Amino acid sequence: MDVATDPKPLTHPLPGGQEGATVRLHPLLCGELLAPRGYLERSDAGPGRLRDALELLAPRSRWRPLPVPAFLVEHPMAGPLLVDTGFHPSVLDGVRANMGRAGALLYRVALRRDQLVAAQLEARGIAPTAVRTVVMTHLHIDHASAVSEFPAATFVVDRAEWAAAARGGWRDGYRARQFDHAFDWRAIDYDAAAIDSFATFGRSFDLFGDGSVRLLSTPGHTAGHQSVLLRLREREALLCGDAAFTWRALRDGAMPSLVADEHRFRRSLRELARYLEQTPDALAIPGHDAEAWSRLAPRYA
Repeated sequence: MDVATDPKPLTHPLPGGQEGATVRLHPLLCGELLAPRGYLERSDAGPGRLRDALELLAPRSRWRPLPVPAFLVEHPMAGPLLVDTGFHPSVLDGVRANMGRAGALLYRVALRRDQLVAAQLEARGIAPTAVRTVVMTHLHIDHASAVSEFPAATFVVDRAEWAAAARGGWRDGYRARQFDHAFDWRAIDYDAAAIDSFATFGRSFDLFGDGSVRLLSTPGHTAGHQSVLLRLREREALLCGDAAFTWRALRDGAMPSLVADEHRFRRSLRELARYLEQTPDALAIPGHDAEAWSRLAPRYA
C-alpha cells in the first residue's frame, strides 16, 4: 500500500501545557461491531478452539456486539483532545464506502447518528474544528474511520504504527483512505533516546509536558499501539485501547484471537496490569468490554 502523507517527527511536547494541569474525560460510545467470542478471548484448549471455530462460522446474528470507543479529553489550556475518531458518517449508509469491499464483507456495524463523534462533540457545545489534537491508539479501521472529520487537528501516532499501516492492507485491519490525508500528522519514535519511562511503563511520552496526558507504548495488538494515561483531579484514568480488550485480559491475561506480535502483546498487558496493581484507585477502561462500558459515567473530572 502506498500513502502520500509523511508524518513529521514529534520530539517535543505539543504547546498548551500548564504546570499541575488536570483534565476532564468523556467516554464516547461510537456504535458497535459484531464479532465472535474468540475475537475477544481465544481458547487454547481443544474443545474451546472447536467452539470458537464453530462460532466464527455461525450466522452473524449470533455474534456479540462490541463497543467501539473514542474519548473526549478537555485540557484547560490545550483545548479539546480526542483519543481515536469513531466511525465516519458514511457508515450510517453502509460500511463499503469507508471500509472498502473487504470491510463490507467482514464487518457488521450498528451505528446511530447521535453516536458519531462530531455529533457527540456538538451536543457538548464543541465544534469539530475546535479539536486541536487527536491521539490515535492505532490505525485499525474501527479507530481511524473518521480521521477526515477533524482536518484542523494535529494527529499523534506511533511511528511504527504509521509504517505498519502504510504498508498494510485489509488483512492487517487497515485502510489507507481513512488516514492518508494531508493533515498535521506527528509520529513518536518510542525507540528514541529522549523517550522516558513512567510508573510500570518502559516507554512513555508526556504529550503537553505537564504530566496531564501521557502516551504509553503498548505494542502487540498492532506494531505501534499506544495507550493513554490521564491525570484527573482526584485520580488517574488509563485508556487501554486494544492493548486490553476486556477486564478479563487485565486480570487473567486472556488473549484475543488476532495479534500482530504475541510476545509484545503479553509484555504490554503485564505493564498495564502491574500499573493497576500499584494504582488501585485508577479508572481503567478496556478497549471493547461491553460490560465495562455499561458501567462508565458520562464524565470524569
